[in-house]
Amino acid sequence: MRPIRTLIAVAAVSLAVATPAVAAPKAATITATPTVEEQRLDQAAPQEILRRSGFDKVAPDFARALAQTHSATEAERLITREGRALWQRAVDRVQGRGPAGGDLSRDDDRPLYWARLGMTRALGQWQPGFPLPDARRAALLTTLERTSRGQDSLDLPAGKHIKRIVVTGFDPFQLDADVRRSNPSGAAALALDGTTIRTDNGPARVETTVFPVRWADFADGTVERTLLPAFRSGPRQVDAFMTVSQGRVGRFDVERTNGAWRGGYPDNANISRTETVPIPSGVPTPNPQPQWTTTTLPHEKIVTANTGPAPVYDHTEVTEIPAGATTPVVRPNGPTPGSTARAGGGGDYLSNEIAYRATLLRDAVALKAPGGHLHTPVLQFGPGNTNPTTGQITDPDFVHNREAITAQVRSILTVVATTTR
Repeated sequence: MRPIRTLIAVAAVSLAVATPAVAAPKAATITATPTVEEQRLDQAAPQEILRRSGFDKVAPDFARALAQTHSATEAERLITREGRALWQRAVDRVQGRGPAGGDLSRDDDRPLYWARLGMTRALGQWQPGFPLPDARRAALLTTLERTSRGQDSLDLPAGKHIKRIVVTGFDPFQLDADVRRSNPSGAAALALDGTTIRTDNGPARVETTVFPVRWADFADGTVERTLLPAFRSGPRQVDAFMTVSQGRVGRFDVERTNGAWRGGYPDNANISRTETVPIPSGVPTPNPQPQWTTTTLPHEKIVTANTGPAPVYDHTEVTEIPAGATTPVVRPNGPTPGSTARAGGGGDYLSNEIAYRATLLRDAVALKAPGGHLHTPVLQFGPGNTNPTTGQITDPDFVHNREAITAQVRSILTVVATTTR
């Protein structure tokens, strides 16, 4: 997921705020304004995606249950339960468990995205019959985001005879250009969650999560707070990790180098950020903050393995301001000493940023497990279905392309698992 020329590229701990002992407020007459993302829900394509997957009842059912709660504590229990249920329902649907709920292909990641937004909109517009400070409502939203993205359920097993791998994906993005879009990295995450890869060196358990395409969530530490428990030493520490996003047309890329720079491309909230990647307080991080981090994935083995129909490249290009200079230049073979980052191999969007953050955290806690970023091919609709205004929400080529990308991500991950000690 990166705004390269050829392409289209919070997990905070819940705030414990005491509920004041005051009389219940009168019923409010003004509800919260839906976010930019939530406003897209009312378009025809998201509604059709929800209806044809059976996820159209998720938000209304959640809103009704939320209205029956009598305290913030009760609401948090409900939100935790329903958020986790949505994540598991999406995983089960993609992996073929239970009824499909409609005729939309099971491999689709979009029902999760749009159903979650329906839930966050319901939470934002909810008018409880008890006092609810803004900070407490924000904490409830954080709980919903974490649980419905699998961020609090990275269930890595203990033991010396099984490997532990974490994989991350992303929400759909660039939806103002085409609201029908899916993200193959999110689809792959749903397909892989809780699965086991069999290798000659033993089994490997895969746990996954999906991140938002929003600058603010990353600045707030959603990546670090999700990954840190799995990165710390202990019996459930990861043996490998791979962040995944959508990249270039027709190819996979193992991104060799990640840069500490945000290039300003608008996110799903239509917000831009141009700055050095901000590191949140309270997480381990090197000091001073490095301009570059490097993949430790077995890139040579991945590139040479026969993982599927799309070519896989060891991508080494970066954009830097050389030491002592002021003008950015493109370096095909990685950064030069003392340079300032302007784009990693994965660009200057959130693909590059998640790779930078994950590998920076790896280095901060001295994690020896291999890890880095994989860019998938761009997921494309069929040749007769490219017009976002008149096109259908799916077609056979679209489904085939997404399934092929997911299958090749699984094959690449098998190479990683096989070469991990």
